[in-house]
Order: sequence, then structure tokens, then C-alpha cells
Amino acid sequence: MLLFHTSHQVIEHPDVGLGRANADFGQGFYLTSDEAFACSWARLRKGEQTVVNAYELDLAGLSVRRLERDGEWFSYIFANRSGRADMFPDADVIIGPVANDTIYGTYGIFTSGLMEPAQALELLKMGPAYEQVALKTGKAAERIEWLSAKVLDPEDVLAYRSIVAAEEAAYQELIAEAIGGQ
Repeated sequence: MLLFHTSHQVIEHPDVGLGRANADFGQGFYLTSDEAFACSWARLRKGEQTVVNAYELDLAGLSVRRLERDGEWFSYIFANRSGRADMFPDADVIIGPVANDTIYGTYGIFTSGLMEPAQALELLKMGPAYEQVALKTGKAAERIEWLSAKVLDPEDVLAYRSIVAAEEAAYQELIAEAIGGQ
């Protein structure tokens, strides 16, 4: 499986313990199979380069949990964001959609408890579906091979950020329409 991760450094040996415990899929090292999507996470940081690392992950012998935009996915995200115990502690790798609220600036609204879970799930299913891959265990980290790193020019980073801004505006319109119509 070819995967990408954007950072401000070359990361030849991903550390599964550095990720946020309250992220969509809990603590782990997050990647994506979509290079353009990885680039869309790029940020400029004064005095640092923006790097897209490429990896190959061998899934053989790993416990892989695949999620879709459904109730199980929503429950997993909500539990992780709430700091609850990992629902899939035996999974080495979790593969599934990114919750769009983390991309488009509405983070946490849908898992805040202010709306019913079914309503929140329907709203989270709106917009584009991007895949994320979370390496959850040392065993998974041992199965990933760093291939290369590409430095993005600042102009490219800004171009990717403008694409995200346009997607965010469209997503905000979808959400406002959906919430307003209820």
C-alpha cells in the first residue's frame, strides 16, 4: 500500500506514539493513500521546509480494521475524541474516511453532544470522502518502509491551501443548508 504523510521534516521511521489520542482514529501515525490530499494538509512554517514523505506499507500479518462512513465509524470517532478506551485495541492499522469537520473547521461540533448521533452522522457524511490510514502499533510501524521525501515549494503549499479553502466554503454551504432545512 503506497501512503503519504506531510510534515516539516523527513520521517523515515514513523512513531505511532506521537499522534494525538483524541484524533479521529485515536493515537497513531496518520497517513493517506491520496498524495494530493496529503499535500492539502501542508502548512508553511517560517524557516522550515514542507515535506511530503512517501511510504510503502505491507499489510500482510497485520490486523487491519476498515471503516466506512457509518454508525460504527461515527461511534469510533466520537469515542476517541471523548478520550474513551480504543474500541479496536487489537487493530494494528485502521483505514477509513477522515471526518470532514477536522478538515473544514467545524471540528467537534458534530461529536459535541449538541445533536443526536444520527443527525451528526448524516452531517459528517456530507462532502468529499478522503481516506486516512492510522498506524496504531509498533508492529504496524515495523511493516512500513520509507521510500522518499518531496519538498513542496511555498507556492505549491499556498495552491493546495486555496483548494482546501474552496472545498471548505462548499462544505460550509452544504452544512448550513442541511441544518437550516431541519
